[in-house]
Amino acid sequence: MAAALALVAGVLSGAVLPLWSALPQYKKKITDRCFHHSECFSGCCLMDLDSGGAFCAPRARITMICLPQTKGATNIICPCRMGLTCISKDLMCSRRCHMI
Repeated sequence: MAAALALVAGVLSGAVLPLWSALPQYKKKITDRCFHHSECFSGCCLMDLDSGGAFCAPRARITMICLPQTKGATNIICPCRMGLTCISKDLMCSRRCHMI
């Protein structure tokens, strides 16, 4: 019982709470640097070939070029927004986001 009271007193005083930086980070917004697509609110961590890093980018809209989500950490081209499917309508064209 005494240990529980000490813990409650510590939490109330702020002594037991972890530092804000130690808490899980919120999802990153568009243009923030990233290492994995799961870090981004959009779910797309796009490779930046100019700087050698990666940044959070929006998902592809209708008729935009796309690639399905890969198992890798970063994307070469972003996957489609929710409700769209990344398909190729003919063999000569690249994949694009379409409503099906």
